[in-house]
Amino acid sequence: MPLSAYQPECYEDLLVRKTSAHRPAFEALGAPEPEIVGSPHEGFRLRVEFRLWHEGERMFYAMFRPGAPKQPIPIERFPIAAPAIQRLMPKLLAALHTEQSLRQKLFQVEFLSTLAGDMLVTLIYHRALDEAWTHAATALATDLEIKLVGRSRKQKLIIGGDWVQETLQVNDRSYQFKQPEQAFSQPNGKVNEKMLAWAMAASRELHGDLLELYCGIGNFTLPLSGCYDRILATEVSKVATRAANENLAENGIGNVALARLSAEEMTQALTGVRPFRRLASLPVPLEDYRLDTLLVDPPRAGLDSATLELACGFTNVIYISCNPTTLLENLGRLTRTHSIDRLAFFDQFPYTPHLESGVLLRRRGT
Repeated sequence: MPLSAYQPECYEDLLVRKTSAHRPAFEALGAPEPEIVGSPHEGFRLRVEFRLWHEGERMFYAMFRPGAPKQPIPIERFPIAAPAIQRLMPKLLAALHTEQSLRQKLFQVEFLSTLAGDMLVTLIYHRALDEAWTHAATALATDLEIKLVGRSRKQKLIIGGDWVQETLQVNDRSYQFKQPEQAFSQPNGKVNEKMLAWAMAASRELHGDLLELYCGIGNFTLPLSGCYDRILATEVSKVATRAANENLAENGIGNVALARLSAEEMTQALTGVRPFRRLASLPVPLEDYRLDTLLVDPPRAGLDSATLELACGFTNVIYISCNPTTLLENLGRLTRTHSIDRLAFFDQFPYTPHLESGVLLRRRGT
């Protein structure tokens, strides 16, 4: 997001403009009036990354305009970042300036924070990291009270941990989430809480078991575990699957089974194309699940054709999307068999064209 787009005084008008641009296409598919969930106007982003630009002895955070990769824009303040990130940015930069072993060939910094202020910083280098780096990084992490990861080609050094601990309040319950450095987590914590509450409300009248594809670290899985008899959740990332299992255990949730499968592989398993040994450890056989509802939260490309056809066979589909264009393409197929029962727009990314959406589809005639 270019800082020139940051206009908190115009936020409400910008939100209306953004959501209004998408409403006609959803209305054409029979969608009801959307619920619109706004964001805090500033300090909302929990994940931020910058290039570290070197000009002689000077080093600064930098971003780039699209199409101009050689023209860095110095970033002195970043008001959309979480307050903990904003406070840390100048302290970290000052410390890096004074320690040669930390600044040498450093080219990128990534911040991962939580609503409570837990902080992980990743420093990425164009050189191998040695004992001098480890010694200086340990002192830096202690001084700034952060966790620190150093990365270079085929190398990852961890100081204090490579994850943050998040607490999300959804309706009347708090959920604990371990969020690893390499796993996706929602960047706007307050909007995420509202998105989870919406998914629970959408599930209130649904029954049976839930199949969740792209479950990640369990962002939707944990809150929705109280809405269904059982959940079968799949995720292809080893890092995310490990964190999801830890999060289920930490929150005392016992009606969820996790399988490390891609959406395409799960589709093949359900349609009988091929069996997977990774499903052998399920608490009950796959065929004994009553999978009436499907939850998908796919990447920006949307659902592949086979998974889309699989979705058409479910009684209920909850579709979370970060890309209205591919969502609408998928809905063009899904609305041949299903009607759109609920629609919501979540402003995960204020001051940008990006818009998160939630759709509940119900099979016609049920």
